Amino acid sequence: MAAAAVDSAMEVVPALAEEAAPEAAGLSCLVNLPGEVLEYILCSGALTAADIGRVSSTCRRLRELCQSSGKVWKEQFRVRWPSLMKHYSPTDYVNWLEEYKVRQKAGLEARKIVASFSKRFFSEHVPCNGFSDIENLEGPEIFFEDELVCILNMEGRKALTWKYYAKKILYYLRQQKILNNLKAFLQQPDDYESYLEGAIYIDQYCNPLSDISLKDIQAQIDSIVELVCKTLRGINSRHPSLAFKAGESSMIMEIELQSQVLDAMNYVLYDQLKFKGNRMDYYNALNLYMHQVLIRRTGIPISMSLLYLTIARQLGVPLEPVNFPSHFLLRWCQGAEGATLDIFDYIYIDAFGKGKQLTVKECEYLIGQHVTAALYGVVNVKKVLQRMVGNLLSLGKREGIDQSYQLLRDSLDLYLAMYPDQVQLLLLQARLYFHLGIWPEKSFCLVLKVLDILQHIQTLDPGQHGAVGYLVQHTLEHIERKKEEVGVEVKLRSHEKHRDVCYSIGLIMKHKRYGYNCVIYGWDPTCMMGHEWIRNMNVHSLPHGHHQPFYNVLVEDGSCRYAAQEMPLKGVIGSSLDKRCCRNVRFNKNVHVPLYQQKTWNIMWSLKKSRTPMSDAISQSLLAPTTSRTQSWKFDTQRIWSLSMKQYRTFTVRRKRMWSKVWSGTLDLCCCCYLPREQVPEEDVSTDPSGLTPPGKPLDQ
Repeated sequence: MAAAAVDSAMEVVPALAEEAAPEAAGLSCLVNLPGEVLEYILCSGALTAADIGRVSSTCRRLRELCQSSGKVWKEQFRVRWPSLMKHYSPTDYVNWLEEYKVRQKAGLEARKIVASFSKRFFSEHVPCNGFSDIENLEGPEIFFEDELVCILNMEGRKALTWKYYAKKILYYLRQQKILNNLKAFLQQPDDYESYLEGAIYIDQYCNPLSDISLKDIQAQIDSIVELVCKTLRGINSRHPSLAFKAGESSMIMEIELQSQVLDAMNYVLYDQLKFKGNRMDYYNALNLYMHQVLIRRTGIPISMSLLYLTIARQLGVPLEPVNFPSHFLLRWCQGAEGATLDIFDYIYIDAFGKGKQLTVKECEYLIGQHVTAALYGVVNVKKVLQRMVGNLLSLGKREGIDQSYQLLRDSLDLYLAMYPDQVQLLLLQARLYFHLGIWPEKSFCLVLKVLDILQHIQTLDPGQHGAVGYLVQHTLEHIERKKEEVGVEVKLRSHEKHRDVCYSIGLIMKHKRYGYNCVIYGWDPTCMMGHEWIRNMNVHSLPHGHHQPFYNVLVEDGSCRYAAQEMPLKGVIGSSLDKRCCRNVRFNKNVHVPLYQQKTWNIMWSLKKSRTPMSDAISQSLLAPTTSRTQSWKFDTQRIWSLSMKQYRTFTVRRKRMWSKVWSGTLDLCCCCYLPREQVPEEDVSTDPSGLTPPGKPLDQ
């Protein structure tokens, strides 16, 4: 109907336009359209938020229509931030114009804070108080998270520094929120037992950057339940489980009906969907994450049992978890309701072993040892989660020494959230942060906690008092040293004392003597290593010795080295305009170095092909061949002097505009565009293309 109204309105517009004045015809015809038609037009995808703002400023009717109609700004909100729509209910009243303003403001504030991180924090680990600015921001937290996700999803290799810190901030914010939700979940009464929800909290905490939600996981499980019901309908078309609605918690009491459900489950899970226990890669953390179990269709006993338990309970079979040693099991009651039961009145189900039903003796054969009756008892949600986190803790300890121990850190946080008074784990966490150098704020809280329980430790085990005291003493000393440290000094290559530095950070170089390719990631005006290193590396044999700039370089094999400027370094890129300059240099699968954009060369070639004295002079000044830079500069100077005064002024303005694009990051130059400082005329030092950001210009890309 709306489309037909638009068509009819469009037919009326020419007639009205002929009768009215040309200036007012368009607006009057638009205003005279029905409100539904105007709303349909304003909700079209061709209009942006700025267009809606301009339209609402033309007249009162359009302004009232844009502001009073929720559809117009709701559509703008949906088009710009589609991922946020899942957080709104269709029945809720929302002022979409105000919601749009709040989201826009939150995005600007989030980007401002992310941009400030590179100047405030130079170390790999951002201290906890560094995230306080984000935590203190006003507005919904989901808006800030969505803006951080937008930064991470920016196309190409742009704003890498922003992406680096946005990832850290998003990681921290989501983990804090998930940890608070987990603590609230553990405070719920025992009769509220959702094993799946608890397992998903663990999954989310260890994978905070992944889009994992209880709703999505439950939807996948519901699809499996539908397949089981379809199979069950072929076994017993009148089975009561087929009448269950989603969310119901009814249980079936007849053993025979329960057995039919379990048979259908085993067929769907293990025969149709090919779920199986992961025996080949048992010690893999992915086996414990529920979203990965559903994706990979494999897991270990505890994760497979939780999936099996959740499906069975939705279909009315009251299975219970058993914290059996070395192999998590489920138990299925075979006795009469209300009777006194022992361990022999249950059948034990091995979800890891394709739903095999075991007796007590077979359970002992499964692990190869005799166990007491207490180990066949049912456990609550907290005990199940404790075992899952304990498995992650064991896997975290298996990580190599070159890892960040992220899994160990996450599992320690989860375990201490459930059992905050575990002395050994508190000490392990303190040692871990001490080892990783995450100081001082987060570990200071741990130190205070350790100090509080130090007396208790001494009472329980006096032998540990020395180790705890040693750790606390060195931690407090480290904190005091950190307080006395001054901030990192920013070195500007344009400073007079750094005038001998010829190469900038980001240049891809090649060592003349050893032949390895590398990229510069730092520099010192003189050699900052100790006398022993200088003597061992025979630095004194160099013509300028250690009194010359030295560069920190990342080598293609992944190692970091310290090289002198004098002879070892030269540019990798050739002397001519080569297609190699437009590609990305990729050292190996772990090291990717972004190079130069095709857009640069399109601009340069367009200047070169125009064949005018003006464009030729500009291109020559920007792209002097590396083989004869001095001669090229003289040639360029002669060509510039051959221009008229008006052309020379225009040339100067164009070149300044070109270099302003370079500084702003919109234009990247090839390595062959960089001239050594000693070969650049003094009057052009302000636009020296050596890669150094001039004073006052940020270097954040």
